[in-house]
Amino acid sequence: MNTPERHWMQRALELAERGRGHVEPNPLVGAVVVCDGRLVGEGWHQAYGQAHAEINALAAAGAAARGGTLYVTLEPCCHHGKTPPCTDAVLRAGLRRVVLAMLDPFPQVSGQGAAFLRAAGIEVETNAALDEARRLNAPYLKLLAKGQPYVHAKWAMSLDGKIASATGKSKWISNKASRGYVHTLRGLMDAIIVGGNTVRRDDPLLTVRPPGPRTPVRIVLSRPAHLAPTSQLVRTAHKAPALVVSAMPLEAEAAQLLQAAGCEVLSIPAADPAAQVRFLLDELGRRRMTNVLVEGGSEVLGSFRDAGAIDEVHVFIAPRLLGGAAAVSPMAGRGADEIASSLSLAEWHVEEIAGDLLVHGRVSQAR
Repeated sequence: MNTPERHWMQRALELAERGRGHVEPNPLVGAVVVCDGRLVGEGWHQAYGQAHAEINALAAAGAAARGGTLYVTLEPCCHHGKTPPCTDAVLRAGLRRVVLAMLDPFPQVSGQGAAFLRAAGIEVETNAALDEARRLNAPYLKLLAKGQPYVHAKWAMSLDGKIASATGKSKWISNKASRGYVHTLRGLMDAIIVGGNTVRRDDPLLTVRPPGPRTPVRIVLSRPAHLAPTSQLVRTAHKAPALVVSAMPLEAEAAQLLQAAGCEVLSIPAADPAAQVRFLLDELGRRRMTNVLVEGGSEVLGSFRDAGAIDEVHVFIAPRLLGGAAAVSPMAGRGADEIASSLSLAEWHVEEIAGDLLVHGRVSQAR
């Protein structure tokens, strides 16, 4: 693409980002309509089940779209789903050209939308911003390809790599601003995953405060599935969904108490922690969860690392030194035998949050 076209596609990608947390399990999509070098309409997919980005952009453009170019971050759909085909709207608008950041791998689209438009005489350019579009919709693409949600791992640690002191104290390693960032992140998730020891030790609520676009299911991995009925998570199960997962056969009485409190109970038929992670992610994928946040503790984070299941990390580093040989590090589990077999970040950046450092990056896919 030339410089003006890069500008318009970048604008479409920016618009698409506005749908994050609102449209999943649908993809994030943005669209821009340009005629004679002038922006005449723009839009994005705003909420699951509502009009797609192309429809909103064309509605904003009206008659000014005729003879123009549509820049869109994902191939227009050509099938009837919750909304009519976007390809029909493109034809009615009288566009001359359509530029796509990427084709949509969804089986009912998968190149058919582009082919339909070409057959109707519209010039179509594909893969115009392929890398950017793939990054934008990495969770959607993983759910389609693997049937599993995209996994975000989050922890806060001291400068010497400790998430809790030798006595188990962890409140608060990170500062208030960092904790506010975490609540914003939680509000974009379909689930928050922690271990049973974390619930028993810290008694977290694991809700989003203030509420965000999504209300995540609070998932507790526990061996055995014993959680105190007085814990905050169990007491609020009728207000915010809670799922207790155990790899051990559930005692009928314990399961009944949790279910009576409003918790869902799930037994995983796997002994190895990494196998348990894969089973759980398959189950969450069947439930069409798109993004999940693993918050710890170290055993749970380690099991996700050992399973090769972490896609993105959000690590808060506080300018403090805890020390202590028995102090807890972020990841337990088997770990890597060699440096070369460790997980590495392919894309990452660092920002300061009121004195803490946030390292945010995507895990390399070559794993």
